[in-house]
Amino acid sequence: AIRALEMAINLRQPPKDCIFHSDRGSQYCSYDFQKKLLAHGLRPSMSGKGNCYDNAAVETFFKSLKAEVLWRQTWPTRRQAETAIFQYINGFYNPRRRHSYLGGISPLAFEAKVA
Repeated sequence: AIRALEMAINLRQPPKDCIFHSDRGSQYCSYDFQKKLLAHGLRPSMSGKGNCYDNAAVETFFKSLKAEVLWRQTWPTRRQAETAIFQYINGFYNPRRRHSYLGGISPLAFEAKVA
């Protein structure tokens, strides 16, 4: 989780006080992960205990990832699977895939619109 966070920070350069929302998984609650968030000026936000709607947008993302990538193919190595997931997120999901939750535009278009 820390490696993924560092990669996202390097790629996106989030502004100070940007909110990092996650579920209550142990990797996100860990001291090291929370320390990394604070070191980069990110504000942690976690879903509420037992509130399934609090994290609905993230859950929808994982459903899309599984249905559009993971369940359609198998990969001989973990590295190939990681590459496929990275390409899906950074080459399709964020820059081009339209999201009803965002009014029918991509996350990058939405980010540019509100910036």
